[in-house]
Amino acid sequence: MSGYRRRPKRRAPDRLSTDTRERVPEAAPPSRQDIRTAAGDVDAWARTVLGRTLRPYQREVARAVADSIRYQRGHTITVMMARQMGKNETSAILESYLLALFRDVGGAIVKAAPTLRPQAVNSRRRLIRMLDNPLARGAWELEDSTMLRWGAAECHFFSASPAANIVGATADILLELDEAQDLTHEKIDRDLRPMVASTNATRVYYGTAWDADNPLETQKRHNLELEARDGIRRHFEYDWTALARLSDNYRKFVEGEFARLGPDHPSVQTQYLLKAIDDAGKLFPRAMREALLGDHPAELAGTDGSWYVCGIDVAGQDSALAIGLVAEPGQGGRDATVVTVGRVSHNEDHEPVLHVVAHFAWAGASHVTQHAMMAQLVAGTFECAKVVIDATGLGAAPAAFLARRVGISRVEPFVFTMPSKSRLGYNLLAFAGTGRLKLYAQPADEELQRHRARLLRELEAARYALKGMETLSFGVPSREGHDDYLMSLALCAYAAATTPPPPVSDVIPPEDRYRHQTPESGYPEQWDRVW
Repeated sequence: MSGYRRRPKRRAPDRLSTDTRERVPEAAPPSRQDIRTAAGDVDAWARTVLGRTLRPYQREVARAVADSIRYQRGHTITVMMARQMGKNETSAILESYLLALFRDVGGAIVKAAPTLRPQAVNSRRRLIRMLDNPLARGAWELEDSTMLRWGAAECHFFSASPAANIVGATADILLELDEAQDLTHEKIDRDLRPMVASTNATRVYYGTAWDADNPLETQKRHNLELEARDGIRRHFEYDWTALARLSDNYRKFVEGEFARLGPDHPSVQTQYLLKAIDDAGKLFPRAMREALLGDHPAELAGTDGSWYVCGIDVAGQDSALAIGLVAEPGQGGRDATVVTVGRVSHNEDHEPVLHVVAHFAWAGASHVTQHAMMAQLVAGTFECAKVVIDATGLGAAPAAFLARRVGISRVEPFVFTMPSKSRLGYNLLAFAGTGRLKLYAQPADEELQRHRARLLRELEAARYALKGMETLSFGVPSREGHDDYLMSLALCAYAAATTPPPPVSDVIPPEDRYRHQTPESGYPEQWDRVW
């Protein structure tokens, strides 16, 4: 054909080493002896066929799962690794190894995750990357969006959300439950465990710690009981230190998270230390509450040169009901609008530090009166750089009014949903856990004394609940009162975290070399005053 030119053959990209992040040339195809050796050990498979080196803890997990399958032990194995330690890589290497072993005799691997997209789809992509090797390249195919086939062996990827319909599949090689701490007992017992009923295939629960009653934690406890009886290891747990001993970059990153969030932060406790958290635990332990007590005085008005923010919790909806804390008969919702004002500075790491300086509260006042007092506070008394106001339900009207009076650039309406409230709680804990949140010292003003005491009572009574997908719910149980001050404080901390600091200066001052010039030198005398 005229004008037709054959496209140059695409060269396979160099493999990117996961440890050194340096380009290394594609490995030569494995020999028959290499393949025979790799068939007997998953670690040899990773090295000779995939060109990857399993870390010691990954090797322990992979071999335990492979041995349970090879000798048809039918074990249920639990694997807990801190975040970014290679849990998903271990799983994908295992899957590629098992597909190679069973490609002639047949069988199925089933992997279930809390969601199809992105979690299950991401798992499929990881497996596809592992199959880009000299032995498997061109030998496998995608049967459909949820199933990959290599010869007679298959790997299925399912969503294990409560509404997903996954009944009917059989896992006769392996059943994997990814992020098992986010699955429900009902879904596992009804739809997933029956997949191995006829084969007694090995099961693996992967994940991190969360609350004390999730499926991963429950199975972990059972596995530890079995280990105590027969000595066979079924539970594999590696906190962040396992990789920190091998990788300085990982160690520095996690140490930075400890410094940023504080050691008591739920994310640190669960994702890096692998400690389950009691579902009924206090949001603010005693040590954290004591650390919040500052020695700075309260302020009834702003001072020049200070930068203020505030959080406003509008009376109305009972936020405790939103986290499943049932109200006692006769107890209604929040009955006060609370304003928390804080002064913001920055530490040496350029992180915001919030010093709470005042509280204001109105109960029973009309909306018109509240609107006027709020506008005067944030625009006149303190000239707040940012105001975050609860705009949920009845709060929508005050939020819109305040934005019109003060300016939409300074007022951010905050609508409480489960995800937004979770972010609010995590941000508050990050401030409190790292010493970046301080409450004014005991004031002489009696009204401020009452505000301060009310906040401390709510902080002591506050509880949190850990929902699926690492969602944090928090509030004060209705039987113990309201959480107006707690929510107002959380909104104030959110304002501090989301407002850029003011510029240090708009003008760069000149050098003072002209300050000592005299009129005889040719410069006007008044320059001394200018410079």
